[in-house]
Amino acid sequence: MLIDDEKRMLDLVALYLKPHDYICSKADSGKQALDLLESEVFDLVLLDIMMPDMDGFEVCRNIREFSNVPIIMLTAREQQEDIVKGLRLGADDYMTKPFGEEELLARMEALLRRTIPAKRIELKGLVWEEDRFELSYNHQLIRLTPKEFSMLGLLMKNPNKVFERDRLLELVWGFDSETEGRTVDSHVRNVREKVRQAGFPVDEHFQTVWGIGYKWIN
Repeated sequence: MLIDDEKRMLDLVALYLKPHDYICSKADSGKQALDLLESEVFDLVLLDIMMPDMDGFEVCRNIREFSNVPIIMLTAREQQEDIVKGLRLGADDYMTKPFGEEELLARMEALLRRTIPAKRIELKGLVWEEDRFELSYNHQLIRLTPKEFSMLGLLMKNPNKVFERDRLLELVWGFDSETEGRTVDSHVRNVREKVRQAGFPVDEHFQTVWGIGYKWIN
């Protein structure tokens, strides 16, 4: 999530990050950012301080009322008291503008290494292992395509959260994907059938939210 009232800065940072496989959502106000953060899942927030109506300090304070998402503050203000204030309000790191692309990427990667979601998820004998790119049930390997594996992992990492089809397309197929929603439905059917054939009660956990999308129930 990129939060800055300057469209040029939002576009520039998104341009920096896209070749490194980051999917960026943009917000040009604190209110817009908070609305998105309350309704969607993000791995990291890049937050500007100098914004009208609601500055970055207030946005940070509000985020920490409902989320532990990592926050890096990006700002032209480099006074020590501002840095201390941001960190005490819950920011995890602080960078001053202008900043170098490589330093930004390094700080993001370092923070994500400490906060990345679980790479191994287990439920009733069903095991999803990201590093090994394997899904198994009672030690029986279930062969999934890369998109099927990524989609299932996203849902399992966020139990009880409803993902709209368009959001799944964005997160699994890529930000600029023109793939149609029925492709998501097709992949869901394939995953369910493969997991069901292995003996796992998939229909109890991989559920359809009619007219919206899908969710995983633990």
